[in-house]
Amino acid sequence: MFIKFSDLIYYICTALMMIWVVVVIIIFGTAAIVASFFDKQGNLSHIVARSWGRSILFAGRIHVTVKGFSNIDPDKPYIFMPNHSSNFDIPVILAYLKVQFRWLAKAELFRIPLFGFAMKRVGYISIDRANRKSAFQSLARAAQTIRNGRSVLIFPEGTRSRDQSIKEFKKGGFVLAVESGVPIVPVVIHGTWRIMSKNGLMIRPGNVTVEILEPIETKDYSRCTKNELLETVRKVMVENFEKGKAQS
Repeated sequence: MFIKFSDLIYYICTALMMIWVVVVIIIFGTAAIVASFFDKQGNLSHIVARSWGRSILFAGRIHVTVKGFSNIDPDKPYIFMPNHSSNFDIPVILAYLKVQFRWLAKAELFRIPLFGFAMKRVGYISIDRANRKSAFQSLARAAQTIRNGRSVLIFPEGTRSRDQSIKEFKKGGFVLAVESGVPIVPVVIHGTWRIMSKNGLMIRPGNVTVEILEPIETKDYSRCTKNELLETVRKVMVENFEKGKAQS
């Protein structure tokens, strides 16, 4: 069985990219940890993380276009909710969502050597969905982050999609939304699936578009009606995501 020359090039580039990812995790992870000792709020460390994201995208020859930034006020707290179809969603969001926010991310990421420690120092919040008590404690920490005036970002699907479509949403982010009363900002990412899907390891260069949609108010919702809020947010995101697929 022969490998196409074009595929061979992509395999080589992917291997080099993986090496680069390890190198920049060491460089920027160390820098983020050092920065955290000078800035307890984690703002400087988050800026370092933004540089990490840009270095990944630059090496991967990935061009990102952002639409709708004018829909938000950078000085106000929000709960950002992007769709999730690729590992590249993380550097894309870090590099191009140019506001201070803290991740509410699955516990597995915090176990990555150096990277996980840097995330903790920055103030990102680990959530263990396998442990109900721990998950609610994570939501409580996220709520406190929001009350301190900082935005939080969570992938409402919980994990990457296996078939490019937007999957069903987990309820935790919407409990957080109704408890904190801050608006949810749906964020739709187009194009990262083609760069690296969950089903493969090959990395391809390409173009990504990030749509920051209009905030959805949460003050009129409660824990009893959080499912209505969930469906409202998901409907808006699916409609914009499918529209983007049709145009690409």
